Amino acid sequence: MAELIYGEDGRLLFTKEMRNEYTLLMPMMLPNHFKLLQRILIADGYHVDLLETNHSGIVDEGLQNVHNDTCYPALLVIGQLMDAVKSGKYDQNKIALMITQTGGGCRASNYIHLLRKALKHNGLSHIPVVSFNIAGMEKNPGFKLTLPIIKRMLAAVVYADMLTLLANQTRPYELISGTTDELVDSWIETLLKTHMGIHSLGKNLEKIADSFDKIQVNKVPKIKVGVVGEIYIKYAPLGNNNLEALLAQEDCEVIVPGLLDFVIFMGDHHIVDTRLFKIKYLKGMVSYLMKTVFVKFQNKLIKAIKKYPQFRAPAHFHEIKALTKGYLSDANKMGEGWLLTGEMLELVHSGINNIICTQPFGCLPNHIVGKGMIRRIRENHPDANIVAIDYDPGATKINQENRIKLMLSIAKKEQMEITKPKEKEKAIYE
Repeated sequence: MAELIYGEDGRLLFTKEMRNEYTLLMPMMLPNHFKLLQRILIADGYHVDLLETNHSGIVDEGLQNVHNDTCYPALLVIGQLMDAVKSGKYDQNKIALMITQTGGGCRASNYIHLLRKALKHNGLSHIPVVSFNIAGMEKNPGFKLTLPIIKRMLAAVVYADMLTLLANQTRPYELISGTTDELVDSWIETLLKTHMGIHSLGKNLEKIADSFDKIQVNKVPKIKVGVVGEIYIKYAPLGNNNLEALLAQEDCEVIVPGLLDFVIFMGDHHIVDTRLFKIKYLKGMVSYLMKTVFVKFQNKLIKAIKKYPQFRAPAHFHEIKALTKGYLSDANKMGEGWLLTGEMLELVHSGINNIICTQPFGCLPNHIVGKGMIRRIRENHPDANIVAIDYDPGATKINQENRIKLMLSIAKKEQMEITKPKEKEKAIYE
């Protein structure tokens, strides 16, 4: 067992010795994104295990270690990590836990303290917790995000967004089952071998789009369903009870906004702070540079997808932001802020009226900009078929699925009304 060293703040540090001997356990959120992230860290010499566990015991573990007034994502993330620690799969003297820390107003910044409290409660204080952040909030001698790693991770966000967007538009129509997922796995391996250089980003995105274009598909009409909401519940299968798999069983095409918009949003709201409140000038300038870089990446992604008319390209960030005018202020930044409202509006404006808004217990900001804005959106867009689904320890999966199926029944009825005139017109010509 490595020597335990504590920092000046009393925090157990992840040391250089631990880097060589310990396995870092990392909770899952976005499958494609986190697979790339895991492999990038492994290539840099870390031992990383990505937790893909998904069972009811994780919720029970979370309830035992986190106050039930804490937001549901915190309960799940900490529950998944503690479940892994106790599973018997790992040597408890040779593991460390990794968790993201944003530093914003969301309580997600405090998950790390709740996790340490849970370890102490279970007599496991000797297990170090590593903060994954690029803001320098908590530093460890054995874990450092160098500039080359950060560049690869930035590129990974773009590539994973691209793969996920195109896979979701191809998988429901593929003629040979499994072809899409095989192509995604193949691209992940290829990108890792090329070290995901930013300079070759545009060409690689075009190659990815071209490869998905070659998949044999049968484009029969299907219900298209957009999924929005709090970032963890929207993306993580553990958080939303495998929502995308449920929609696939219902023969739907799923549209989930990419992570790029959220990353750009994080930079954008610092710029808004500087503009409105005349504060954080240095942070505003850094955020402006970060936003500019990611907007360029997003432009490359959109350009590559638009070469193939059968694919739906995401909207530009500034277009989404413009849609929210008249709904709420761009200073509304807690949680997903105005972006959540913007994602619903962008879907409706692009003809995707069927939307599931995922709402976790304990996330007040997202209830305001999510469920709280649905009535206003419907007033301006009567065809919008939006349902808010609550996710918390007490919510039953059956109740969630019944509400989703009710929304889908409305969608199917509206689709039939649209196809009837076309069938009559075809019959007349025949």
